Amino acid sequence: MTSDTTTTERPVRRRASRAAGPTADAAAAVTAVPLESAARPAPKSAKPVGPPPRRRANARRVAIIGVLAVALLAAGVGGTVAWLAVQHKDVAAAQDRDQRFIDTAKQTVINMFSFTQDNIDQSVNRFVGDTSGPLRDMLSQNNNVDNLKAMFRDTNASSEAVINGAALEGVDNVSNNASVLVAVRVTVTDMQGVNKPSAPYRMRVIVHEDDNGRMTGYDLKYPDGGN
Repeated sequence: MTSDTTTTERPVRRRASRAAGPTADAAAAVTAVPLESAARPAPKSAKPVGPPPRRRANARRVAIIGVLAVALLAAGVGGTVAWLAVQHKDVAAAQDRDQRFIDTAKQTVINMFSFTQDNIDQSVNRFVGDTSGPLRDMLSQNNNVDNLKAMFRDTNASSEAVINGAALEGVDNVSNNASVLVAVRVTVTDMQGVNKPSAPYRMRVIVHEDDNGRMTGYDLKYPDGGN
């Protein structure tokens, strides 16, 4: 006999599922964070991120190099100034020597042509005393000094020499002789005080400088075309 047996089945409960992520309560808690807390500034102790600091240069080495550079510059400037001073001194000394040659030649010619009847002896002796070399030898021979004095007395006149110009031709530093061209005008005045026409002369005077620096008339020559 078939009997209906009713099998009672228990209902199956469905397990609830949710999407991954925070729960609604957690989300509410996150969204409930005050904005003031989120915008809070970083602590002062935090340092900004940037390139590493540069290594400080060796101050002592830099100072030494600077001092050396200044010293070298000062030495260079000082040497240049000293060199210029020496050059200037040498040029000035050479110019002074040249002028002394010229002045000696002019004085030699003036002494030779200038005299009065009252000072013939002194004038001739001064002229002879400032000569040397061939000129001195010529005056010392054959009683020429006394003859020159006698000739001046015979003129019964006086003479005056005026230098019109003088120029240095050249200097021989081996013999210490210089050649100087001198232009002179000589005026003779007779005993009555009448001036005779002046006469121009052009002469080449050789001047000698001795070891002591004294300059004398060494020789006299008349240039070509000069009287």
